[in-house]
Amino acid sequence: MVKIDQLSLARQLDLVFKELDNELAGLDSGVVFVQIRNNVIGKFGIRHNPISGRNGQLEVENEGLNEAQRSSFRVMALETLKFKKNWTHGEISYDFTVRQGMILVDATMESNYNMANLMIRYPRANTYKDSGMESTS
Repeated sequence: MVKIDQLSLARQLDLVFKELDNELAGLDSGVVFVQIRNNVIGKFGIRHNPISGRNGQLEVENEGLNEAQRSSFRVMALETLKFKKNWTHGEISYDFTVRQGMILVDATMESNYNMANLMIRYPRANTYKDSGMESTS
């Protein structure tokens, strides 16, 4: 059995879109998100846009993404990985909507860092002396 950390991030993202395919077929807008840790996708899903209602009635959703739109979305999402530089932890969000039959996607990348990891790389003994900012504690 193949472990997830043995797959490239692009292959993992491809699997995410295959898993979300049926759900995307019922939506025409929302946000697909993937959380990444050590270049491995963990949590992922879709943040649906609010369901609006008036006078006690909920509006019926429009038709979702068709097969061509879902395929185009997946290709655009994979292309965004080319813009991911030098980080291994974070989140990528794909805000999508359909306008005039065309899918529009805005990608947002969020990199995350951990101060504890930095303290391992930059020992405290040298940090303040080298910067000229002596510790007062």
